[in-house]
Amino acid sequence: MIQTSLAAGLAQLQALANFLDQGSANATFIFHDDAKPVNVSVAADNNARLVTLTLPKPSIKQVHTDHIELNQTDAATVIKSGTAVWARLFNGEGKAVADFAVGSDITLANPDLVLGSTLMMNSLILRPST
Repeated sequence: MIQTSLAAGLAQLQALANFLDQGSANATFIFHDDAKPVNVSVAADNNARLVTLTLPKPSIKQVHTDHIELNQTDAATVIKSGTAVWARLFNGEGKAVADFAVGSDITLANPDLVLGSTLMMNSLILRPST
């Protein structure tokens, strides 16, 4: 992996945030209760889908000295009970952007989601790998 400076890493994250906003729809996080695929080119199992959270446009809220902050998601209804294991981020064109492991990449107050409950993410911080 290429190690970049903090400034270059922040610029990459800003470009990523702009990529999220491409397309007519909004970027989304879709949480799943099965094993995380090895990469984003592997299709997710729709039967493992728990909830879809939508980011507003623009998705970026603020650029800080060592990270970028995304705006909070909407509050979405959980469509299936289960433990959130991973989430896939899609841009506004529906293109898979990245997969995140719940617990290490994304922290939820309670990953055990219940059918009919709501979930939202208030704080979304992306840090460059330097």
